[in-house]
Amino acid sequence: QVQLMESGGGSVQAGGSLRLSCAASEYTDSRLCMAWFRQAPGKEREGVASINSVGDTRYTDSIKGRFAISRDNAKNTLYLEMNNLKPEDTAMYYCAVGPLSPCVSLPVARLRFDYWGRGTQVTVSS
Repeated sequence: QVQLMESGGGSVQAGGSLRLSCAASEYTDSRLCMAWFRQAPGKEREGVASINSVGDTRYTDSIKGRFAISRDNAKNTLYLEMNNLKPEDTAMYYCAVGPLSPCVSLPVARLRFDYWGRGTQVTVSS
C-alpha cells in the first residue's frame, strides 16, 4: 500500500510560482510511474505531467514550458515546479503512483494509477 501526501499549494497572483511536493511512503518502489493531476470545480480531472524512474517526462500541452515535474527517488518525493501561473491553473492538484509502464509513452490522461494523494489546493488570482 502506497501512501501519498501533497504539500506546497497556496494562493498566488498571476505570473507567480509555486512548488508542489508529494511524499510517498517509505518503501515505495522507485521504479513506479509518478504523475500530477488537477481538477478544477465543475471540470473533469486533467493529467498534468508524468515521470518515470529514470526521469523521462511527459506534459499536457496547456502547461508546457511553465511547469516542470521531477522526482527524488532517494527521498521518495515527487515535485511539480509551477512558473508563470495563470488563473486557469487554479485547481486541486493530486499526485499519483502507478505501474512502471506505460508512463511517458501515452498522454497522462490515458495512464492508469493505483494510488492517489488527497490533494493540495492551488489558487491563482488575476
